[in-house]
Amino acid sequence: MKLKNDWPKYYKKDVVSHYCPGCGHGIVHRIVAELLEEMQVGERAICVNPAGCAVLAYLYFDIDMLESAHGRGTAMATGIKRARPDLFVFTYQGDGDLSAIGTAETIHSANRGEHITVIFINNAVYGMTGGQMAPTTLIGQETTTSPLGRNPALEGYPLHITDLVATFRGVIYAERVSLDGPAGVTRTKKAIRNAFQTQIDGLGYSIVEILSACPTNWKMSPVDSFSWIKNEMTREYTPGVLTDKRGDKK
Repeated sequence: MKLKNDWPKYYKKDVVSHYCPGCGHGIVHRIVAELLEEMQVGERAICVNPAGCAVLAYLYFDIDMLESAHGRGTAMATGIKRARPDLFVFTYQGDGDLSAIGTAETIHSANRGEHITVIFINNAVYGMTGGQMAPTTLIGQETTTSPLGRNPALEGYPLHITDLVATFRGVIYAERVSLDGPAGVTRTKKAIRNAFQTQIDGLGYSIVEILSACPTNWKMSPVDSFSWIKNEMTREYTPGVLTDKRGDKK
């Protein structure tokens, strides 16, 4: 582990971003990189990348990164953490990766209480593949596969997977935050810090869901996208701490 007098390292590479203007991935990347340094876990950290827009996250982090098959991030993270419990292991996943093809892996890793941290980016749409409807798409939201808006009678309701896993006994910390402005960024960093500390303390599974903008597929300006998160997404996905058992485990 690095000592404070070895700082700064800063675990985010100085490269040009491939993300669209207004995309929330860049904000979360910076927050994660800052915390890896501030909490002195970067030298022993391993991140499991998703499929989706953040598939190239390894271009931006100066830590060990692994690429999982689509949706299998928490399964791979489980294997790494069990084989090397001394490492700091987290996944970085989008809503299609985590709550569609990866639903089983997400649910069962949480139910087992694996000692990993999950960073879950929810932008309510499939970003990389053309803006199709995701499990998290809002009722009435237009996408390329729901051009008339999501109809619950046909496509069901938005999936609240973080609320679901928060009820599991193995989940120690779960919180939903929203990147809808400067205050939201501050709350997001605090939530990820709490989730990281849960793993550092050896308490169990932690997850942070982050409501994030996708201006390109929402067909909005970045400014309007942040307003849409605040005015629409948070009505369906209420920000806040969903479970916090950290005090019970210490």
